[in-house]
Amino acid sequence: MRRRKVPLRVATLPEDARAAVERARRALGDRRATPNLAWIAGLTGARRPEIARTLAELERLLPLEEEIRHRHLAAGRPSYAQIRAPFELYAIVRLLRPEHIVEAGVSSGVSSAHFLAALRRNHRGRLHSIDLPTRQRGPTLRAGEPATALPPGLDSGWSVPEALRDRWDLRTGPSEKLLPALMDEIGSVDLFLHDDLHTPTHLTFELETVRPRLRPGAVVLADNTDWTGDAFPRFARSLGVRVVRRGRGDLVGVRLPPRPPEL
Repeated sequence: MRRRKVPLRVATLPEDARAAVERARRALGDRRATPNLAWIAGLTGARRPEIARTLAELERLLPLEEEIRHRHLAAGRPSYAQIRAPFELYAIVRLLRPEHIVEAGVSSGVSSAHFLAALRRNHRGRLHSIDLPTRQRGPTLRAGEPATALPPGLDSGWSVPEALRDRWDLRTGPSEKLLPALMDEIGSVDLFLHDDLHTPTHLTFELETVRPRLRPGAVVLADNTDWTGDAFPRFARSLGVRVVRRGRGDLVGVRLPPRPPEL
């Protein structure tokens, strides 16, 4: 008899993993942060038990989530714009154990903090971040200013605790200048996240810049792809891989084929 396939949903996880996810989501204060298990599985190839064990680790991250939320509130930004998938980023890094992560776009550093937490748990790897910050013009965010503008007196990654920064290489400036230099410096990329200037031209530039440095099995992610036209699907087609979409949203990813086994 053929066994019925159970959908990959948080509600189907073991109790410890479900509870950890809910407590972490509440501690961060972001209702959108419920992880999409199918997205994790599609990008890592991990099975449900392995994903469940990884998400159960979110219990250990409760102090981090609370600190991020406290820092946002202290800066007067209770509804700060941030990536919707912080727990998936943590899980992907824990499952794939990358050596070099590169992210373009930092803002307060929610994605950075979760990458760094996973690297610390892995006891290996380094995060290289590039950010060209926009600064808030006054004491409060005004109409027309981007939601990612930095509050007065704060710098890129201002929500990332000091205790996580030992594996962090943070560079501020234009991606057009810094990303090619970074690629020459580190030589290879295991995970890349685009989350800065969301235009077709800029996304294409970043994807083509990291492409020669992507290692077999590398993961490439891009947020807000509703704004970037065909740039990411075209990149996926050129690699011969499928786009893995996070639910119905515009956060997407691909995974390159692993290196074929030696004969």
